[in-house]
Amino acid sequence: MSATTATPVTADFWFDPLCPWAWMTSRWMLEVEQQRPVQVRWHVMSLAVLNADKDIPEEYRAFLTEAWGPVRVCIAAAQAHGDKVLGDLYNALGTRFHNQAEPRTKETIAAALADAGLPVELAEAADSTEYDEALRASHKEGIDLVGQDVGTPVIAVPGADGERVAFFGPVVTPTPRGEAAARLWDGTLLVASTPGFYEIKRTRTAGPSFE
Repeated sequence: MSATTATPVTADFWFDPLCPWAWMTSRWMLEVEQQRPVQVRWHVMSLAVLNADKDIPEEYRAFLTEAWGPVRVCIAAAQAHGDKVLGDLYNALGTRFHNQAEPRTKETIAAALADAGLPVELAEAADSTEYDEALRASHKEGIDLVGQDVGTPVIAVPGADGERVAFFGPVVTPTPRGEAAARLWDGTLLVASTPGFYEIKRTRTAGPSFE
């Protein structure tokens, strides 16, 4: 598949609303939608599920306790109103959590639900394990495509034969805009269509820039 093809491309994107790097990548994908014939399908993954059995610092373990609420609410919203609401809800949650640095509380989640035009009562799902099975299934779908040794986000794009090829990332800051965003997308399709390609990586020297 040519990187510049006019054929519409679907990009599957797995996110955890609390991950700042996933937020940066999601802003890039929204930019790509304006530059290339691409449609993003949003899915939920969970940092809490991903790190449940890992040896991690206690400070990060406390952060992961807070991470259950937003992903449960995302799953509850999708079950009640369809997967199509995930993009708007993620935008609302991420704006409040990252751009506005609001606390990771049920009150902030309720405000984000209102921003997305969804019932604020869905915030009650934050404290319920009712949605955990569906959450784990959504998480597993993305992880099964890319493998365990990753974080969030996960994106899946068409490979050489049209099959989904998934990667962790791209991890980028600040968010590329305009043609720069499009070139990064073209490169993503290029490496996805290269048999045997696995990763390019370097050490991060800057934090996420929420412009």
